[in-house]
Amino acid sequence: MATFLSKLGRLAFRRKGVTLLLWLLAFVGMGVAASSAPTPPADTFSMPGTESQEAFDLLTEKFPDASVDGATARVVVRAPGGTKITTPSTRTEVERLVAGLGTSSPQVVAVADPYRSPAVSISEDGTTAYLVVTYKVPAAEVDDKAHDALDAATERAREAGLTVEAGGDAVKIEQAMGGTGEQIGILVSAFVLVLTFGSMIAAGMPLITALIGVGIGISGITALGSTFGLSGTTSTLAMMIGLAVGIDYALFIVSRFRAERAEGRTPEEAAGRAVGTAGSAVVFAGLTVIVALAGLAVVNIPMLTKMGLAAAGTVAVAVLVAITLVPALLGLAPVKVMARKGRLRYAVKPLSDRQRRRAAKHEAKLARKTKPNLGTRWARYVLRHPVVVLLVGVIGLGTIAVPAASLELGLPGEGQMSTQTTQRKAYDLLSESFGPGFNGPLMVTVQTRSTDSTKAADARTAGDEIGKALAKTPGVASVSPATANKAGDTAILTVVPTTGPTEKKTEELVHALRDTADGLERSTASRILVTGQTAMFIDFSQTLDDALLPYLALVVGLAFLLLMVVFRSVLVPLKAALGFLLSVAAALGAVVAVFQWGWLADVFGIDAPGPIMSTMPIFMIGVVFGLAMDYEVFLVSRMRESYAHGARPGEAVVDGFRYGGRVVGAAAVIMMSVFSGFIVEDNDFVKMIGFALAIAVLFDAFVVRMAIVPALFALLGRSAWWLPKWLDRILPRVDVEGEKLAETQSAPRSPRESTLVG
Repeated sequence: MATFLSKLGRLAFRRKGVTLLLWLLAFVGMGVAASSAPTPPADTFSMPGTESQEAFDLLTEKFPDASVDGATARVVVRAPGGTKITTPSTRTEVERLVAGLGTSSPQVVAVADPYRSPAVSISEDGTTAYLVVTYKVPAAEVDDKAHDALDAATERAREAGLTVEAGGDAVKIEQAMGGTGEQIGILVSAFVLVLTFGSMIAAGMPLITALIGVGIGISGITALGSTFGLSGTTSTLAMMIGLAVGIDYALFIVSRFRAERAEGRTPEEAAGRAVGTAGSAVVFAGLTVIVALAGLAVVNIPMLTKMGLAAAGTVAVAVLVAITLVPALLGLAPVKVMARKGRLRYAVKPLSDRQRRRAAKHEAKLARKTKPNLGTRWARYVLRHPVVVLLVGVIGLGTIAVPAASLELGLPGEGQMSTQTTQRKAYDLLSESFGPGFNGPLMVTVQTRSTDSTKAADARTAGDEIGKALAKTPGVASVSPATANKAGDTAILTVVPTTGPTEKKTEELVHALRDTADGLERSTASRILVTGQTAMFIDFSQTLDDALLPYLALVVGLAFLLLMVVFRSVLVPLKAALGFLLSVAAALGAVVAVFQWGWLADVFGIDAPGPIMSTMPIFMIGVVFGLAMDYEVFLVSRMRESYAHGARPGEAVVDGFRYGGRVVGAAAVIMMSVFSGFIVEDNDFVKMIGFALAIAVLFDAFVVRMAIVPALFALLGRSAWWLPKWLDRILPRVDVEGEKLAETQSAPRSPRESTLVG
């Protein structure tokens, strides 16, 4: 592996023009393909095997005229203080609003007048009403003109003295992405890179190559969108993790190139060894990330499967960019990529007398500087106090992980949006006037099973009888009359809970209704299914919850095998996997404490603490696992390389931190700064994503990889690298540490000899 990659790196370095041209053609070609590709399909959400999905499929079949996919907007209107919604002047303004919404856009199908069904649409105290605007297209296809028309109509009603707010999937969600927080994150990343390398050229390479890789990956997803059914949101995960690993991979190779040059190797030799050693670590780190992302298929939710596979493809592109494009760019600036101070000692052209004197003066200064760097000092400290460091790290993360035992999963709703949004205001108005369960109604489908082939059963009658039985279930506020289809064999009825859509009692009610429905099916010879958005969210959360352990087992198990091949050890991959689980548990504990329990809610600007987003644990595992394995492979592969070349276990740990500690620390700080940019967004769930990823990287990089890992190495000694002989014979040898590479390449030249190499 190392020999092959070394040859590839040297080839890319020598043929830099051809390599750059090929990547440029790939970048432009993918961009052209994406721009000329058909419009990606709208987001489709399905959960095969769940009762909610079964019910939706039945509704699509039995109610073909109903637009189950059409977007809706629920406009809530409250009369001025001291008046009723039925007051003549108020009614006039509301009817004007209804008429305006009906003609606001060609995409509007109908607007429900609240005065035609006052028992349902007007609150008991008579102060509040709501009207539903139905669109002919899904939410993703509602155009800007329709959004603007809805906003204009509600604003005119406000000017008339009414309190008007709108919710529903047809209402435009104001996004603040790409704002100040993200800009700060990018600036911090650039600052850290410059500080790490001391060179603008070296700092820019990881950013440029990562953007190129992500650009190719995202363009490819867009180009193949219509072919494979990839919606516009499929690329979300690909963009985030592709950018993260892309920066890391390029950072590792550029850092290794500089280290090889500092040891006196020529630029081409340094590029070859950098790709052969750090590139091998990049390849295997990339494989572990691809395993984690492709493993999302075990969840059996098509949307997540597509996101995972698309992101895995983007990571594969990032690996190829790192081992080919990065050495090509190094070939363009083999000297300027080095730190500005002392750059003359790496010159590839003959030096003038003045330059020789400056270079000699700098070398003498370097010779006097024998003080070990921070990574070396920290590694030696851990080697002296391994038990203390290990206990502090494990007990600390274990304590933070305790709240994770109380994890409650849910999906984002309007009740968790910022209190400044119209969706949240509409949600609160409905809760106050109609009850908290009004925002999360359940839909029950009743399909009769008539034995009379000449006459369909009266589904409406059966539905009403079943509705009366369901109304007796504790937690039910009301049940609507049944509505049958044209064939008369299927009916639907609406059940309004007494509790909000994200509350635990609502989830318990769904399970209770389904238990009751099972008994009613036998007595009424009907097929009864409970669905609706709230029920689907509950099923979605349950599906993810059930898939979490199998997903973890798959990801950690396959990664264990890969790392065992890389490090020729049983204990090293075992501690890597256990350390990852510890950091993820601690990160989940911190998320629960802040976003579910409300600790430090004012500090982070959280308006409504509540259940954790269902996709958060698996999403976080995928992203953090990728970054964790990057840090593990790069840091420990340096230790393994030193150990394979004859160093004692303690010396190998020190060498790993001497050459890799600073780079891993810089990579972690960069990722933390990028993820932290999301914390300043308005949406609580966007805050949650940024907070979870940033703190998970903090725990994994600085506590697990830089404290617990070296402490374990210190305690295990040579046994850390133990591998049974029978297993050693079975496992393939990939030579990540570059033993064969060291044998085939010449010894390094001295820094002064290298300055004269042309």
